[in-house]
Amino acid sequence: MTTVEPSSDLARAQGTDFFSTEDWLTDDERAIRDRVRTFVDERLVPVANHYWEAAEFPRELIEPYAALEVAGGSVRGHGCPGMSAVAEGLVTTELARGDGSFSTFNSIHGGLVMSAIDMLGSEDQKERWLPRMARCELLGGFALTEPDHGSDVVRLATAARRDGDEWVLDGRKRWIGNGTMGDVVIVWARDEEGNVGGFVVDRSEGELPGYHASVITGKTSNRALWQADIHLDGVRIPADDRLAGARTFADTNKALTKSRQAIAWEGLGHAIGAYEYALAYAREREQFGRPIAGFQLVQDKLSHMLSDITGMQLTCLRLAQLQDQGRVGIEHAALAKLQTASGARRVCAMARDILGGNGILLDHHVARHHADMEAVYTYEGTDTVQSLIVGRAVTGLNAFS
Repeated sequence: MTTVEPSSDLARAQGTDFFSTEDWLTDDERAIRDRVRTFVDERLVPVANHYWEAAEFPRELIEPYAALEVAGGSVRGHGCPGMSAVAEGLVTTELARGDGSFSTFNSIHGGLVMSAIDMLGSEDQKERWLPRMARCELLGGFALTEPDHGSDVVRLATAARRDGDEWVLDGRKRWIGNGTMGDVVIVWARDEEGNVGGFVVDRSEGELPGYHASVITGKTSNRALWQADIHLDGVRIPADDRLAGARTFADTNKALTKSRQAIAWEGLGHAIGAYEYALAYAREREQFGRPIAGFQLVQDKLSHMLSDITGMQLTCLRLAQLQDQGRVGIEHAALAKLQTASGARRVCAMARDILGGNGILLDHHVARHHADMEAVYTYEGTDTVQSLIVGRAVTGLNAFS
């Protein structure tokens, strides 16, 4: 694929930071952010629209992404970056500012999968998979959601039965990011005792009998991310490939808590991207003899957009501080995701409005953010699910059932 340069500086970072939160960053955190920002501006944004419209994953970017040495984020040891939670969040934000599909790929491969192996795997399992995943020699997929179990995935029906020195997996999964191209796919299933575990389907040596994955087509969001329907028909894996620390759904929730923190930063990235494009456009676009940025209605929108973004930045930074201190609970991650998903959705909608008719054209980038935010608003728990998690925390009463 031949890259094309952005049509103007609209596609480059403007450095939105109204409350100077950069003052709180370390030199290392700034360096990581700037490294990823350069990759986004020079490699990702110029091809994002093409791959989004074609509904193809940009494999050409895997090698330069690997060279950033950010896969795995805050995972320490086994060849992983071991960066701070703040730096990990900044990586997610910068990637989402460029393209939601690629940011979600990072959140699945380097976030959900590598973090789950780190939190729940044995030392042997970590050493077996993490170094090669950090170098992107192996790509990861996370198979939790099922056709009949989304918000109530705790009731998952995929089964795992023990047969000698092997586990046998049967069931169906849906909306599985990297499910067709993942070399290491964590399948969450219920064993014969009723306990939920993470079973690593290692496809690095070739296709496994019974593992059937097909790309979901017809999406209007995150089109360049390949999500799959997976049918597991007697898939056999070694007994040792069940994650050693994954014995109940509470263990699964550890991975989801970490993931929801990443998705909060992802919403922030979409909001910043849409806002920066809208602001630059408003300064350039003239109507009635002057730039539309000089009209009261446009300035009112931009001010409200910036207000949402600033609140999201402060929430995400504090969430990362709590993560580094080991003080994050599922309720904290839920509140952050609740705030950023709804806030970023508003920001993207206002950006699309400021661009008028041009707001539905990929050339101006806002249309892609506007569409992709619909995925962020839904995955890793819908807005309603997040609100119930927070509601349970503040009232002490469970409203899920």
